[in-house]
Amino acid sequence: MAIRILSVDDEQDMEMLILQLFRKQIRDKKYEFVFANNGIEALQKLEETEDITLILSDINMPGMDGLTFLSKINEKQNPLLKSIMVSAYGDMDNIRTAMNRGAFDFITKPVNFEDLEITISKTVDHIEMLSSLERGREQLIAIQNDLSVAKEIQSSMLPKTVPANIGKAGVDLHAFIHPAKVVGGDLYDYFMMDSEHLFFMIGDVSDKGIPAALFMAIGKAIFKSQFSNRNSDNICEKVKIVNQFLSEDNSSFMFITAFVCIMNVKTGVIEYVDAGHEPPIIIRADGQTELIKKQGGMALCFDSAFEFESHSVTLNPGDKFVLYTDGVTDANNLAGARYGLHYLQDFFTTGDGSTKETAKEMNEATLASLIEFIGAANQFDDITMLSLRYLGS
Repeated sequence: MAIRILSVDDEQDMEMLILQLFRKQIRDKKYEFVFANNGIEALQKLEETEDITLILSDINMPGMDGLTFLSKINEKQNPLLKSIMVSAYGDMDNIRTAMNRGAFDFITKPVNFEDLEITISKTVDHIEMLSSLERGREQLIAIQNDLSVAKEIQSSMLPKTVPANIGKAGVDLHAFIHPAKVVGGDLYDYFMMDSEHLFFMIGDVSDKGIPAALFMAIGKAIFKSQFSNRNSDNICEKVKIVNQFLSEDNSSFMFITAFVCIMNVKTGVIEYVDAGHEPPIIIRADGQTELIKKQGGMALCFDSAFEFESHSVTLNPGDKFVLYTDGVTDANNLAGARYGLHYLQDFFTTGDGSTKETAKEMNEATLASLIEFIGAANQFDDITMLSLRYLGS
């Protein structure tokens, strides 16, 4: 698109000289000129003609002089509209006033047309640079708006409050996600499958940002569809179906680690499938902690035919069960130290976590500990936890 230039000068031969000097640029549609004889006419041209981005204006004109015209231009507050002022050689007072009023540059009469061409070219380059920055800013704002919407959508997919039937079933549960970016790839879910069985899980998509968030949304939806009710399929068969679905057409080669659980709220028995995830921590009622032993298990999306195995652990009234993603244990501080699994286990054995009773208090204390540990370092991975306390039915 041609740069549209408004030339304002009461000397009639100026129009002819400009058209002659810039004939090649006009022919190549690089420049397009609009002409006015004074400031009043120039203001009308600005109103009538769109996209004027450069003004070449004489200072000494009848009707409305160039300095008054420049003041009127400033009232428009258009950062992309630049002015080059023209005045007689030696008229430095007016030139100085023009520069103080926001003129971008100036040239003197008699006009040196080589200098005029260079000055206009330099000003056009500046305008194009500003235009590029403005487009980039607008694109950034659009991306930020899209990310905000994506964050709201992702947040709406994760349960925010624990349904009353979980508490009535004798389970105190709380979960949160603290993403490293606006959106992230961690996921969790929990709901009663029937009056006696609680489903809960946590997962971590291998990537970050929007791609991971999209994969996370698909993964959560498939888990929900498979575990929303009790049927003849056991937990291993359900996880296998999820794995097969997610493995199809996975051109991005992303994968999900997950720890998937079904708890019998009457007995405290948790049947689980470990799909390559971090080992949960059990905090017994007497304060002792233990890790769930790793017994194989592969992350989802590596092998669509993989046969998953289930294992079980029993919680007694007062016991707590903590699921987390590697954003917890892999958190680093500026010194390069790693939060680590042993630190996390010690936090619940002898640290502040050992004094917290409710699942929410446990999670909040852990997050506060992580934030303090990370300090001024960047959080490079999502931090997600799901904790529960078995009260017994």
